[in-house]
Amino acid sequence: MPKLSKKEGVHFFQEMVKIRTVEEKLMEVFFKGEIPGFIHVCIGQEATPVAVCAHLQDSDYISTTHRGHGHVLAKGIDLNSFMAELFGRKNGPCRGRSGSMHLADSDLGILGANGIVGGGIPIATGAAFASRYKKTEQVTVCFFGDGATSEGTFHESLNIASLRKLPIVFVCENNGWAEFTPQETHMPMKNIVDRAAGYDMPGVMVTNDFFKIYEAAAKAVKNARKGRGPTLIEVKSRRWHGHYVGDAQKYRIEDDITAAKKDDCILNFEKVLLKEKKLLKKEVKTIREKTTQRVADAIEFARESPFPEASELMDDLYV
Repeated sequence: MPKLSKKEGVHFFQEMVKIRTVEEKLMEVFFKGEIPGFIHVCIGQEATPVAVCAHLQDSDYISTTHRGHGHVLAKGIDLNSFMAELFGRKNGPCRGRSGSMHLADSDLGILGANGIVGGGIPIATGAAFASRYKKTEQVTVCFFGDGATSEGTFHESLNIASLRKLPIVFVCENNGWAEFTPQETHMPMKNIVDRAAGYDMPGVMVTNDFFKIYEAAAKAVKNARKGRGPTLIEVKSRRWHGHYVGDAQKYRIEDDITAAKKDDCILNFEKVLLKEKKLLKKEVKTIREKTTQRVADAIEFARESPFPEASELMDDLYV
């Protein structure tokens, strides 16, 4: 298990708590009708974005999915700006146009969330190709789910990434569900990491544990930055809620949901930090309280922010 300093441990705990708090509040305001479109939460999967993005520099790239709040928050997006975007306000990074499923911020290397299954994989691969061509030492991390690994974009991207030794890390958050479809009914293999062998690249499988993800990502990012090519990481993660907020999950047995909630990556991380005395119980309470207030402030900022003008509708559209 990698050793973290107290400062690192507290920071990573804060980041995971922030992601969960944001999404819990987003569910509340969504049901009140304040957020347009659909939202998809990653509650239960917070360890992956924080552990992976811990190894990235500001100039590095990420691509994400429809379930991308955790990724962009872990990459460092401003919370007020993030919330304004989800509320459709003009001071969001995409000026209120992206909503939850297409959020991007070029200043932070966030290439964008994507509503198309597997749609972000070739975009990320292209960014990695550009980095290699320009010899910038930038690394790209591409997040996607298990369903995307049956798309042609996944296979074509891994093929060219391995062939050209592109500086990219492919991170599959395998929560066992491709929307409403369990993994065993749409692919013949149990472990997605086995697909790496077909493209002669390293494949690493880890559980929904911060330390294991952190260690795997550290090696993969280092190899990518040193010109040693791509890695496929499969995280056996847990999805607590439905595919989208409001999904009744009638296709899922209650025992599966209960088991997922028992494997709480934040609580498990907290226990380790408490045991190692890198986090105190009073600090946990303070962090949670401050985070709740910070998220509430960001929501109020979004509510008070202006909507785009009707005259701006066709701005930045290329036809």
